[in-house]
Amino acid sequence: MRYDLFLSDFDGTLVRADGTVSKENIRAIAKYRRAGGVFAVVTGRMLSSIRARLKELGLEEGLVVAYQGAVIADIATGRLLKNEGFTAEQAQRAIRYLESEDMHIQIYADDVLYCNRDDELLAIYEKICGVKGTVIEEPLSEFAARKGLCVTKALAMLPPEGREALRLRAEAALGKEYFVTASSEWLVEILPASQNKASAVSFLSEYYRIPREKTAAIGDQLNDLPLIEAAGGRFAVANAVEELKERATVVPSAEEDGVAYAIEKFAMGEAL
Repeated sequence: MRYDLFLSDFDGTLVRADGTVSKENIRAIAKYRRAGGVFAVVTGRMLSSIRARLKELGLEEGLVVAYQGAVIADIATGRLLKNEGFTAEQAQRAIRYLESEDMHIQIYADDVLYCNRDDELLAIYEKICGVKGTVIEEPLSEFAARKGLCVTKALAMLPPEGREALRLRAEAALGKEYFVTASSEWLVEILPASQNKASAVSFLSEYYRIPREKTAAIGDQLNDLPLIEAAGGRFAVANAVEELKERATVVPSAEEDGVAYAIEKFAMGEAL
């Protein structure tokens, strides 16, 4: 076994465009685990959303990473091993910035999704992630402050043509205290600077006592850059953004079972 720990993004990496995971990927994950490998999903999704999908992967035990690394939980019980997010002041600044852009905003606290608009974008997000949002009539910044919410993540959802410009504006406005990233062509996400997928690599490497050089990671979007850069084996599916492919070994796309290819040809030592 070349890599004893294999970390995979979910949407756009394991999941195909139709929202399903291929039988080939499921088979390869099972083969890898039978051989003694540890497989974990590392996603930006909220915990309840990703836990609902893990059984189809054959994952009923072990750990799962949600919210870009801010939350790590036991799959079987849902017990939180890590649960970190914004300070109240950080959350207010991030939410107020997004409010100044006058767009569709979501915030997450205690694994509940709150949204400022009941619109088509929310319906799309709910369908993809299998969750239900709570629409708030007052500004989300005021709601979060009034309720004393411990906010894990804030995001904006917008048409793809505006995503990168917003990400760059938010990054410039908020500064190094924040991790501003994109997890899909529709989403700009904001978390504390320390809460990214690299933090998940550190946590899981220590938890399983597997050194980073024996850890592999695969992804497709900008939010996966910290993930692959922290791992010993770095892989990107062919449908990944160019920034990721420039830093990784490119494998077949999510539609063509790229995760299975990376596991069998690289993680299990059948290719170098």
